[in-house]
Amino acid sequence: MVHTPESLAQGIAHLTATEPALAAAVQRHGHPEPRQSDRGTAALLRTIVGQQVSVAAAQSMWNRLTAAYGDPPDLHRLAAATDEELRALGQSRQKAGYLRSLATLTLSGELDLDNLPADNEEAIALLTKVKGIGRWSAEIYLLFAEGRADVFPAGDLAVQIELGRLLGTEGKPAEKWLRERAESWAPYRGAAAVLAWHSYNTKVL
Repeated sequence: MVHTPESLAQGIAHLTATEPALAAAVQRHGHPEPRQSDRGTAALLRTIVGQQVSVAAAQSMWNRLTAAYGDPPDLHRLAAATDEELRALGQSRQKAGYLRSLATLTLSGELDLDNLPADNEEAIALLTKVKGIGRWSAEIYLLFAEGRADVFPAGDLAVQIELGRLLGTEGKPAEKWLRERAESWAPYRGAAAVLAWHSYNTKVL
């Protein structure tokens, strides 16, 4: 897990014993802080609302949505909402479809966020049935909302850039290469992503 100092430290210890380049990053920048986000449907609704907009804009749009549909939003009402109703709250037509998709899949029981499959790939496949939730969003949810220690968002740009730099690759490594390279870091690949973000944000230029 990456939720507590103890669990994250366990993952970092495994990484530093396995990968000298990551050990050097810890020595230079110190240990990253644990990270955690909310679980449940509201968390994924916020993910959709926040896509491709600033943090301030996302918060404003979320406030308008919850003012109209409740906090957390009433999924029955949201599933029945029209494009026009959601657009009046600042949502694009595309995001309106995404919000309804999540509400509908949750109400039908096809997506049960309290009982996602234990297998990470199966959980990702289920989450990405929601329109607007791609692999990256699914991995971020599993890593920070559920604290799954071995989820590795190798498609994240900052993770690619920083791990490429730490591992000494020429340019940004491809996602496929990075996933293969990280196989030896299991079962703590999530800690490698957290360390990469920490190093990316604190490195001395």
